[in-house]
Amino acid sequence: MPTAWTLRSATLDDAAWMAELRAVVMRPDLERLGRYDETRVRRRFLDAYRPEHTSVIVVDGVAAGLFAVRVEPEERWLEHFYLAPEHQGAGLGTAVLTQVLRDGDPRPFRLNVLHGSPARRLYERHGFTLEREDDVDVWMVRRG
Repeated sequence: MPTAWTLRSATLDDAAWMAELRAVVMRPDLERLGRYDETRVRRRFLDAYRPEHTSVIVVDGVAAGLFAVRVEPEERWLEHFYLAPEHQGAGLGTAVLTQVLRDGDPRPFRLNVLHGSPARRLYERHGFTLEREDDVDVWMVRRG
């Protein structure tokens, strides 16, 4: 059973630690794919960061992760779903994703995950299916 958690809205002040968390979480997969760049991994997050789309996952009063949902007219994109390593593997990601997907909106959810990432199994357990892929990314969809 995962630890009790809550969500809070992200702010501009959250950007730096979020970029750092992204770098830590994505490093093994990016290195495996030969794509890790110390600066680029953070810059890509910071360039795309929109606090109005982002929620902070809080465990015991401390930020444990984040996710963003970007809503478009025909679909929704689940972006930047990262949990600190010490919070992975205990059901927290499953609990958060279950809540995110339970909003009743009929539009499909889309996301992309790095090729070979263990996160893909989490998404597949929640009904996401392969849409397309290349040598680096796998795009998945979950129909409403």
